[in-house]
Amino acid sequence: MKKRIKLGLPKGSLQESTFNILKKAGFKVTVSSRSYFPRIDDEEIDPVLLRAQEIPRYVENGVLDCGITGADWVLENNAKVTVVSELKYAKQSLQPVCWVLAVPVNSSVKSVKDLQGKRLATELVKVTQQYLKKNGVKADVEFSWGATEVKVPDLVDAIVELTETGSSLKANNLRIVETVCESTTQLIVNREAWKDSWKKDKIENIALLMKGAINAEDKVGLKLNCNEKDLKKVLAILPSMKNPTISQLSRAGWFAVEIIGEEKVLRNLIPPLKRAGAEAIIEYNLTKVVP
Repeated sequence: MKKRIKLGLPKGSLQESTFNILKKAGFKVTVSSRSYFPRIDDEEIDPVLLRAQEIPRYVENGVLDCGITGADWVLENNAKVTVVSELKYAKQSLQPVCWVLAVPVNSSVKSVKDLQGKRLATELVKVTQQYLKKNGVKADVEFSWGATEVKVPDLVDAIVELTETGSSLKANNLRIVETVCESTTQLIVNREAWKDSWKKDKIENIALLMKGAINAEDKVGLKLNCNEKDLKKVLAILPSMKNPTISQLSRAGWFAVEIIGEEKVLRNLIPPLKRAGAEAIIEYNLTKVVP
């Protein structure tokens, strides 16, 4: 029987970005609108689509060999799992997300200390309770099933909510008081599965390819040709992850130069490179960058 791993994929806010990263990593994942069992073009992987909140528990108890979830949900579940890799992407960006304490803009609450005896709503109940305890604050924390932003001030005094840009909080006339914790996406593995050498190799390979895809997200490659007399001027303009690759062309006195860098940086360098004597400038997209 062919060996396989059971991989939990996050349903909901992380689903689209996770599928996009997996695609760039070389894995095509497709799922019908009502199915919890996606298809993937790797016969050694059995994917299951679950809420990110549930994945740490299923990985811990061995129902899943590994899964992609948030560090926040590993903490919330107090899950005994091994973190294979931090995968620095979220719903909208490549930055960590934050769970923040938020109140109405006109609230008198200035710090967590002002919540003594108050009521809070959040999906991240246990972590919030630990945060209040650490700050010596006794307050009621209730689980929120969603639409948490609309519960203040009529139902609760404050909320602890996940935010990536803060735009939803502002739209609901809320202000951030403090950050409760930061979270990144993680690839986690069951501790017994991690002892299986075949599964460990397979999961590490997935992690390597996904990290390579994430590294490539905001980067592009740039190729150009230039005359020997202009080479020094061109190189002076170029940044690079490492030194640029320079090779001599069959045309005497001409060189090909190639670098990888951040797209927002390189896009502004093309005009000065052209003025410095560069020719045949090509910018191209990357799918993976593995250091």
